[in-house]
Parts: sequence; C-alpha cells; structure tokens
Amino acid sequence: MAYIQSHKHAPDQQPRFKRSAAFTALALAVPGVALAQQEQTLSTVSVTAEADSFKTDAVSSTKYTAPLVDTPKTVTVITQEVLQQTNATSLQEALRTTPGITFGMGEGGNPAGDNVYIRGFNAQTNTYIDGLRDPGSQSRNMFAVEAVEVTKGADSAYSGAAAVGGSINLVSKSARLGNFGEVSAGLGTDKYVRGTADLNRQISDTAAIRLSLLKETGDVPGRNAVDYDHLGVNMSAAFGLGTATRVTAGLYHYETDDMPDYGIPYNNPYTSGANTQYNGDGGPLNVNRNNFYGLKGRDFRKTNVDSASVKVEHDLNDKWTIRNATRYTKSLNDYIVSNPGDSSGLNITPGNITVGTGGTTTTVPSGFLNRNQKNRHSVTESIVNDTQLSGEFFTGTVKHNVTVGVEFTRTETDSRGYSVTGANINGVQFGGAPFANVANPNPNDPWNGTISRATSGSIITTNTSGIYAFDTLTLNKQWLLNLGLRHDSFRSFVDYYTTNGAAPSADLGTKSSFNSYQAGVVFKPRENGSVYLNFASAANPSGATMGDGVGDNLSGTNAANLSIKDLEPEKVKSVELGTKWNLLSNKLALTAALFDIEKTNAKVQVDANTYATVGKQKTTGYELGFAGALTDKWSVFGGYTHINSELVEVGPLAANQASKGKQFPNTPEDSFSLWTSYRVLPKLTIGGGAYYVSKVFGNTANTKWVPDYWRYDAMATYQVDKNLSLRLNIQNLTDETYYDKAYTTHMVGVAPGRQATLTANYKF
Repeated sequence: MAYIQSHKHAPDQQPRFKRSAAFTALALAVPGVALAQQEQTLSTVSVTAEADSFKTDAVSSTKYTAPLVDTPKTVTVITQEVLQQTNATSLQEALRTTPGITFGMGEGGNPAGDNVYIRGFNAQTNTYIDGLRDPGSQSRNMFAVEAVEVTKGADSAYSGAAAVGGSINLVSKSARLGNFGEVSAGLGTDKYVRGTADLNRQISDTAAIRLSLLKETGDVPGRNAVDYDHLGVNMSAAFGLGTATRVTAGLYHYETDDMPDYGIPYNNPYTSGANTQYNGDGGPLNVNRNNFYGLKGRDFRKTNVDSASVKVEHDLNDKWTIRNATRYTKSLNDYIVSNPGDSSGLNITPGNITVGTGGTTTTVPSGFLNRNQKNRHSVTESIVNDTQLSGEFFTGTVKHNVTVGVEFTRTETDSRGYSVTGANINGVQFGGAPFANVANPNPNDPWNGTISRATSGSIITTNTSGIYAFDTLTLNKQWLLNLGLRHDSFRSFVDYYTTNGAAPSADLGTKSSFNSYQAGVVFKPRENGSVYLNFASAANPSGATMGDGVGDNLSGTNAANLSIKDLEPEKVKSVELGTKWNLLSNKLALTAALFDIEKTNAKVQVDANTYATVGKQKTTGYELGFAGALTDKWSVFGGYTHINSELVEVGPLAANQASKGKQFPNTPEDSFSLWTSYRVLPKLTIGGGAYYVSKVFGNTANTKWVPDYWRYDAMATYQVDKNLSLRLNIQNLTDETYYDKAYTTHMVGVAPGRQATLTANYKF
C-alpha cells in the first residue's frame, strides 16, 4: 500500500550531498564553522523525484494524509529542477508551466501584484508559505523557494476562506543536515543581471543553517522604459534534526524598485454616445509592443516584505507528531502608475474629444490619450499560528492516517494612498499629467507636479480562527476514503481615519462562520494507480480580500458597498472525477480529471444601492497532467486544461443582463504547457517549452479581450565538471507579441519579448 506512514523528519530522510574543497568559500560566508573535507553520505528523501526531479510523490503539508497518487484532488508540484531549467524567477513565470492558471491585472482597488486565477476563480488571497497564509498584495520571487505546490478545485477544507478555485503553497528553502551550496551568476540581453547563492552548513550532528541570497536588475524585453531592481535574503536555522524534537526558525527579506507597467489600451467598443462612430473591436490597440504610456518622472513601484517564522515539531512516539508553526509578516505595496485612459480620453479619432465634467473638462487632441494615475500605499501586517497533531492508528483492520489542527490569523492592512497634482504644460495636460501620443508615447515627457500622502485612509483588520481534521482511511489494498472537515470563524472590519482632523467615514464590519468539507473515495486497481471521485466545498466571505481586491471587500462608502457587509459567505461546491498513475518504475506520473465547480450564491448588484447573493457561476472542464521521466535521459512536465465557464445568473439589474451566459473573465477555454529536456550527451542537456492560452476576456460582458497565443522557450545546459554548469535560456524564442493579462477596463498587460540569458551554476 502506498499510504504515508509518517510525516516525521527522520535521520534517513536527507538528500545525498558530497563535501568538496569549495567549502572554504562557504566557511568564509558562515564564520566559525569548522571545515570538514571528509565525504558524508546521507540517504535520499523518500519524496525526491526520479531523473531530473520533475516528479514528486507527496506534498509538504501534513494536511494531505496520503501520497499524491492516492490524493483525490488535482495537485501539481513545480519542482526545483523545473524552476531552474525554465529560469522561472517570479511566481508568474513558475505558474506558466502548469495549465489552468491565469493572472489578472491590477489597477487601483485591485492592486498590482500576484493576482492569480485558478479554474476561473480568483485566488489572490490564497497564497501560502510553508502552509501558512501569506497575505498582502505582493509580487513574489523564487530565489528562496524549493517548490511550488498548486491545489486545484474548491479548497476551503484545506486552506480556509476564499479558496474557491484552489490555492498555491510555496515551499521555502530551509536548513537541513548535510553540507551543500550553489552559487549562480546570470547575464543576458536587456541588461539582465541576476546573482543568487544558496548555502547550507551542518554545524553539529543535529543542527544546520542555510542562507539564500538574491540580487537582480534589468529591463523588461520589448517594453521601453520598464526596468526592475530586486534584492532578497532568506535565512533558516534548524536544531534537533534527526531527533524527537526539532525547531526551525527563519527570517526573510525581499524588496523591489520597479517601473510599473499598465501595458497598452484596449481598442474600445463604444456602445453609445457621440463616440459610437469610432467603434473598436475590444481587443488590444494595434500599436507597437514597445509603446509605454507611463511617466518616468512620476511613476514608481516599491515593495518590501519582511517575515519571521518558527516551527516546533515533537514526536510523541513513532506514530504521532505534534507541530506548531508561527509566522509574522509585514509587507508594503507602494506605487504611482499611469493608467492609459481609454475610458476618459482615448482618442484615435480624426477629431477631438472633450473629457472630464463640470469645470474640469478639457479637449483631448486627435491622436493623444490621457495618462490617468493610479496609486497605492498599503502596509499589511499579519500573524498566523497553526498547531497540528498527526499520526496513524487502526480501528479493526482499517488504518487511519490523520491530521487535526487549529489555526489563528490576524491581518491588518493600512491603506492610505497619494494626492498627485500637476500644472498645465502648454495646454496639453489633463488630470495632472501630459497627454501621451497614442502612436509614439514619450515616457520622458516633462511632469512638474507634486506627490503627497493622502489625508484619509483606512485600516482593514481581519481575524480568523479555524479548526480542521483530515483522515485517510485505508479500508483494504484497493479502497481508501479521504475525508476532511473544517470550521472557520471570520471577522473583518474597516476603521476609516484622517490625518487632517476631518471627520472620517463611518466604520464597517462583517462577521460569519462556515463549514467546509472534503470527501473522496479512491479505488486502486493497481498499487501504482488510482481512480477517485471527490466532493468538496469552499466559502468566500465578504472582506476576504482585506482591501486588496474588488467585489467582496468592505472598503468604499457608497450604498452598494455598504450592503456587502450584511451578506452571507458565497458558497461553492465542486465535484472531481479523476485517475492518477505512476508508471515506468515510478519515474512518470500521469493524471486526468473531470471537474465541475459551482458557486450558487454569488454576489451581484441588484440595484444602484444593493448587492445580494443571488448570482450563480459555474465552470466545468477536464485536465490532463504529466510529470517525470520517459527514459533515463528524457524528462517532461506540463499538461492541458479545458474550461467551460458560464455566468449562469447575474441578478435583476438591467446593466448586468449583457453578461448572462457569458464566459468568465481571465478564464481561457484552453491552455496547454509543456517543458521537456533531453540529455543528448553525458554533459549536454537540451530542452524547450511550448505554452498555449486561448482567447481571454477582461470583463463579464465579454466585450474586452486579448487574443490567444503560443509561446516557445529553449534551453541548453552544459556540465563543465562535477561542480560547474552553464545554462543558456531563450525565453519567447520567436519574439511573439502577446498579452498575458486582461483588465476589466482600460488596458491589457503586454508580455515580455525575446530574451537570452546565460547562467553559470557552481555547486559544492
């Protein structure tokens, strides 16, 4: 039977590493550590993949009480080898390797950052670090990540509030027994420079420390004036490794200084008014991909994330382990960005257009558009604590692998943006910024305005508590039951404030409690395969986005937003029928699943002043996945997803009727990903990727859209010697112009053009 016997950290569960003379350099980085040159060999981790480590057998979370082949859900693990071969440096680049996932575009209320959609539903607030929720709008880097675990389908039993379409867990690089290190240096086109270091040192028989470092700068290929500058540090220390009591502590810091990019405008489909004669088709405006409509003298984006974590594990005996994990995180998302103003001044017409209202109107000359600014300064602080007890026992002949636990979180987001002003410049300015030439925008246009912090803001506080239990019941060699239940208490409230003595708006608040379940039956016709049927639920309470999203947050003082606080959580049910097989001596994993996800009480606006839970949304589809090795030399990773999405009920509001029966925003019908590598010579490995995403709509009426695209990547790695390797990556090999994000209004995100990078990796 392939069930998991224990999640303990045993002495024989360590990777195999060899020391070398290069530890002299490591010792300089970690003072006080003795240099030991003798060879030390430790056993292989039981979940380590075969071949190029494209495949794993289990995930890191102890909530999953069975190996992946016996887990009745679609779970994809993007391994370290996949991240390295594809040169995936960001979360978006990492998730490109698995289908069924898209990224939404931020603006103002829905801020810039990792805005993920899984199987058609937003998962912005469902990113986790080592199983603990990682809130706050951020853009995450992969320098300190060992693997990315993606769970698809309704997931609140595992993840809590708002996990409607799935969740993402990033597994951190943490200290472990053994001595190893890797230093990488990369150079490339578009001023690409990236350096990383990953150093692990065993400091005693039971203790180790690990340090991961990052520095990267460059320009975005194909996007004039868009650059980035990132710095990261991750430190981990572990004590008691291989003993009954283990403690792991970590510190993390990541900061960015980027030029934000809101892409290019839509070619708007005007439906009424004087501009109807200028109708566009709703797709991206047909301009040069390099066109950048921002202002270098005004725009910026800075983020900063600091976190501290500690995990304590104790083996009560050889069957039971208790764990407690705590993480504190403080994150900043700070930006001013130009929004290419399609709704307030896009003018590709033969005549002028008057924009604005009242005394603030102005005439946009033909061939220009308005640079409306969006801004944010939000600081999110959170503390998460999770306690688990996991183990195994028998009731008669039935074996139980169980995990029970309790979780508490508190998150506070202080959001107070900017007041941005600007004087007229030669009469071609509106809203504090010079107009941009549609065909040939100049990011260096002069801007002589001022920037100051706004005088009013809000603090959104969210408190949650959850209690959960999971059990995999092994009835016999062919039948298993996978059961899970979670109860959550959720409260979110907004405190408005001012800094100039003015009276703030009235505070808002909401609270709710809800149950979520997971129930799957698994049939194993063979030891290496399974067929399963799974039922699961999810809940999305108002306020779950903590002010970092639209549609279900409490921020805003209009009557419609005020009505949200009284609504019960949106509820979701999903059904999944699938099969999983480990083939070729456990080297290759194949998966297939049919799924149906239905939200029966979606929030929709029923009149000018009221939201109600009377909507219905539904996605159905199927997914195929593969990961592992076809031969000792040939590895593959990827899959295909087909999704039919429908806005079934949109409420009685007349303005919503155009959306009834339409496709979900940010939800392609078809998506495909393939990464493959082949060792053609003992020292030479070549690889490549092919990615397809079909047409994506930006709005519920399906009048704004981006076209489908294919993208191809290439890679070659040469092993110079046992320590040094060189890797050449060419991203977007054909320099395809495509769009990877679609916003509801205004603009589309332009994907990077072709880029070549050469990376030297030195392992010791």
